[in-house]
Parts: sequence; C-alpha cells; structure tokens
Amino acid sequence: MGVNVLLIGSGAREHALAEGIKNSKQKPRLHCFMGSRNPGMLDCSDSSFTGDIKDKIAVCAFADKVKATIAIIGPEAPLAAGVADALQEKGIQVIGPTKIAAQIETSKAFTRNLLEKYNIHASPLHKTCTSVSEAAEWISKLDQYVIKADGLRSGKGVKLSEEHLKTKEEALLYVEECIKKDGRVVIEEKLIGQEFSLMSFSDGNTLRHMPLVQDHKRAHENDEGVNTGGMGSYSMPDHNLPFLTEQDVKDAKRLNEEVITALQQEIQQPYRGIIYGGFIATAQGIRIIEYNARFGDPESLNILSILKTDILNIFVAIIDGTLGSLDIEFDHKATVCKYVVPEGYPDNPIKNEMIRLPKKIMQNTKIFTAAVDDRHDGLYMTGSRAVACLGIGEMLSEAEQRAEEVATQVQGKVFHRRDIGTAVLVQKRINHMKSLLVTPLT
Repeated sequence: MGVNVLLIGSGAREHALAEGIKNSKQKPRLHCFMGSRNPGMLDCSDSSFTGDIKDKIAVCAFADKVKATIAIIGPEAPLAAGVADALQEKGIQVIGPTKIAAQIETSKAFTRNLLEKYNIHASPLHKTCTSVSEAAEWISKLDQYVIKADGLRSGKGVKLSEEHLKTKEEALLYVEECIKKDGRVVIEEKLIGQEFSLMSFSDGNTLRHMPLVQDHKRAHENDEGVNTGGMGSYSMPDHNLPFLTEQDVKDAKRLNEEVITALQQEIQQPYRGIIYGGFIATAQGIRIIEYNARFGDPESLNILSILKTDILNIFVAIIDGTLGSLDIEFDHKATVCKYVVPEGYPDNPIKNEMIRLPKKIMQNTKIFTAAVDDRHDGLYMTGSRAVACLGIGEMLSEAEQRAEEVATQVQGKVFHRRDIGTAVLVQKRINHMKSLLVTPLT
C-alpha cells in the first residue's frame, strides 16, 4: 500500500507543496484539507475536504477517513491551534511543530525571551510591555521603533514609526489595540538594513539549509504602502543574495542552528519541520527580526520550484531523523515570484470578484493559486493574495521577465508589484547596503 499524505492549507504555498508531493517517485496518494477550494490543489489531490483548518476534530476525522500516514501543515494558524499535537496523538507523523514549539512564531515575546535566556545575541533593543504607560516610557527611549503584535496577524501585525505610525499618539493607540487582544506587545528599536529569509529543514538533530530569498512586504512599488503577507520574492542562481557577504550567510545559518538547539532545550522535545529565520543585514551584522515555524509564503514558491530532491524523501528523513544522510539538491537558477492581489489589498480588499488566469503557461513559468475559491461558474477571489506568478531563469533578468509576463495576463480587479526582481530594485538594495557599511572618516 502506498503512502497516504494529508496536506493542510489552501494557499499558494500548499499548491506548490501539492505539486511536489504529487510528482514524488513514491507515488503517494494526496488528500487535501483546505479552507477554500484551491483549483491547483484540487488538480493534484486524490481527495479533498473543505473546512476550518484550525478545527482539530474535523482535521483528525478527515485524516482517519483517508488513512493518512504523514501530515504536512502549511500555514501557521493550525500550528497555533495544536493541530500537529492532535494528529500526533492519533499516531500520524507530522511535518510541522507542536503547539508549544510553534511559539517560536506564535509569540514574539516568547522568541525574544528565548534568545535572551540562551545568550543568542542577535536581537535589537526590545521590551515586552503589558500596559500603555509602560510602552510609552519605553518608546520615549528609542529614536525609531517597531511595534509588534505578540500573536499571529498574517504578516500584518508589525508597524513602524514614521512609516506607519506618524505620531506617538498613533503608536500608543496601536499598542492599546495589541494589549487588548494579546495581553502584551513587543516594542523594538527599528533596525536599518536589508531583510532576507533563510528556511531550514529540521529533523530534531540536523538542520539542512535552503537557498536564501528576499521577500517584499510593502504593498506598492518602490517599497511604499503598508505591510502585507508578502507581495513577491526572488532568489539568485548562486543561492546567495547580492547584498550579503559570505560571513552574513554563515551567521544566518549559525543562528538558525543555535535557535533550534535553544528551543529544543527549552521545550524538551524535538523540532520536526521547517524553521524560517527572518533576518536583517545591518552595519553591525546580522540581526533576527522574527522566526516562523513553517515554509514562508511566498519564499517557499521560489525554493520548491528549484528543488531537485524528491520532497517526500525529505519529509520521510525529517520523520526518521535521517536528514544528515540525505543529499538535498536545488537547481542553480534564479527565480522571481510576483503575487497578483485584489484591489484594496491588504486593508480593504475586494472579495467575491471573479479572476481569470492565463489559458497557456509558457516554459519556465508557474502559477500557484492562493486565496481563491473554485465555484461552479468560475474562480473567485476571497480577499487575500490571489495568485502567485513565478518565473525561472539562468539569470535573474530572465526569471523576472517571465514572472512579469504571466502576472500581466491575469485578468480581474487586481494589481501586482512590477518592480520585484528587476535590476533597478536589486541594485537599490545593493547600494543601500553599501552605504550602511561605509565607515565615516574621523
């Protein structure tokens, strides 16, 4: 009997995972538990169910029905709800951490406290506040600051002084909102530099690192507008990023390893799944912005599109604790991902509007469906990022042109960032980093 794989989630990340699993040489049967009917996932699956992906009882019932042996949890919300724990209790092997381990993502305060406790010196100045007065006092000590909601906000819970919060009054109103919801808020000094992502596979003993990716959080071109879940991303053929040094890369890998070691020591259980460090390169070196407990979205779309190793072999090695002996390979190609999103995204996105995808997809491009619902009369947007358009090339310019060509063919009340992966924007990143590293004459 073949492997029965349960995949939980219904975004572009899960569509990419579904394709990888379906193409496995192990010929597994794929069963998808989705929040909405993602057509890309439906095409890959042997069976599916649409429901609340945080509902442990419903997920476990579907897992029983399809006789799942392995479960892969895509988004953070089911991890926060303890879906991994519930599946493990039923004897199902899970790619995704338990609820206690997922705190590395689900609580900003937990992560900062963990780094402090285990002497991992890569945090900005920070303080966890439980009252508005305490927050006001701390803010007065910082020139510029970042206010982070302690709980999950789908990438939209971080607000920066001057950019999103024009006055101290606005800042304290947001502080109050966060404390009302989570009981606390994390306030950090604002770091200046270039952000990037490093994802790693973890089996509890070994970390295997993936190529580096740079995401673009701002909604509009030239990095303007509010933060989003991510408007797109790019990766380079050498698996590095052009504004990072060799030492920067070594430091990021070391930090992922140190954080996993600290986390496992703290919670006294192995971490099996994906650890994803959100870093920033500064004039003082690499600093940790945040950690996530799953594949990034959009970053995973870049990575999974160039993964040469059978993804199911990687998942089995994670479960068996044998990652150290598995050779994981990625194509040395550039990738660019551009998200097509509904008008008004992220604050006031239109919903239930039809979207039309290109009928023909050219070579070295991919389309991953995300926040859409496949209905009897067509494909409808549900309010978040709708479609990810990805280009692959020998050079970044080729990948960018291919991604752009596909993105412009998507029809509907939508927009996308045309500048992601362009030479102009990448050079701007390089120049910014160079300017920070110039030592002023004394």
